Amino acid sequence: MMIRRNFLKLLGLTGGTSLLGISCNNAPTTTPSIDKETTTPPTPIQPIVVSTWKHGMEANAAAWQILEKGGTALDAVEKGVMVSESDPENTSVGIGGTPDRDGHVTLDACIMDHEGACGSVAFLQEIENPIAVARLVMEKTPHVMLVGKGAQDFALQEGFQRKNLLTEKSKEAWLEWKKTSNYTTPVNIENHDTISMLAIDKAGNISGACTTSGLGYKMHGRVGDSPIIGASLFVDNEVGGACATGVGEMVIRVVGSHLVVELMRQGHSPQKACEMAVQRVISKHKSVEGQQVGFLALNKNGEAGGFAIYNGFNYAYRTQDKNELIDTPFTREW
Repeated sequence: MMIRRNFLKLLGLTGGTSLLGISCNNAPTTTPSIDKETTTPPTPIQPIVVSTWKHGMEANAAAWQILEKGGTALDAVEKGVMVSESDPENTSVGIGGTPDRDGHVTLDACIMDHEGACGSVAFLQEIENPIAVARLVMEKTPHVMLVGKGAQDFALQEGFQRKNLLTEKSKEAWLEWKKTSNYTTPVNIENHDTISMLAIDKAGNISGACTTSGLGYKMHGRVGDSPIIGASLFVDNEVGGACATGVGEMVIRVVGSHLVVELMRQGHSPQKACEMAVQRVISKHKSVEGQQVGFLALNKNGEAGGFAIYNGFNYAYRTQDKNELIDTPFTREW
């Protein structure tokens, strides 16, 4: 009762409505009308596609064929990374990927569109294009992620064919590794060149994709960041998108790609956001010696940036006017 009386007394002293942040003396504010004749027309959107690593140049070429014809960013990133998945010479993605320590090629992938829809697969075996399966998980199921045999059964149900993904080249390298490995899993840059891709289409919409065979000679059953939305990939169509490459465990610990997008939301450029995310990774680990984590980002204005714990990280960049590979030297200034 006393609390109520004091509150009413306070209302009387303050005019009541001002305490509540309401002014009864001002007329309701109306939204001004827009003079359509004097409104400056928006700048036409220029499609752009970016992807991690040198092999992103070929992937970008496939994505660009879709973008330049007015296709969607979602179609572009799916078809783009499928180029890497189907390249047997690429030992970190799809067919020909480096196996786990028991000799099994297991694949992870995820995809995300401009509306926030997403799908992923993890620990998928004997299916050449996990990114295509991930898209169907997004579009045909109520789920975000399918794993292992369940993911494989779904893929076969959707018409995908079983395929031996362990090429002779990868098998020979695995057998050679077994001779001196003592069955331990190495963690070095040669074993996790995940391809991640982001694109903007003519409508100004952003989508992204990530696909990998994971850490080479990993423990059977290990899953990294690549199928995890928010870690390897995140898209917010109001802000931009980000994706990752490198040691998945380190990316997961900071929810890396989501972190990059949120830093861009705060006003940081894609380049600065990637650098700050790398700094966060370093701060959360006792040592990053010999490790690699990299981020790539693209904002709604078509600005791109990338940075990694490793000298030698690069990303492929393509627009109507440019088609280039951009190096991102690692300089630690903190």
